[in-house]
Amino acid sequence: MESKVLTQEEIQSLKELQNNQLELVTSLGELEYKISVLESQKQFLKNQIVKQIESETKIGKELQEKYGDGNIDLEKGEFTPIP
Repeated sequence: MESKVLTQEEIQSLKELQNNQLELVTSLGELEYKISVLESQKQFLKNQIVKQIESETKIGKELQEKYGDGNIDLEKGEFTPIP
């Protein structure tokens, strides 16, 4: 079978397609990397939330044991018991 020569335009079109494909694959890889980093950060923050809730619960119990049921005004630094 005889070889045929492509035109410059055909070669240029194929090279552009090849470059576009490479850019797409690279962009997708970068995006997946960023997603992975964000998912790790999200998990870290979820763990921090759990620790925050545990701390709030612990302090709440300690204050309730010390002062009983009531309300705390942080602005005034006062505890008001519930009658």
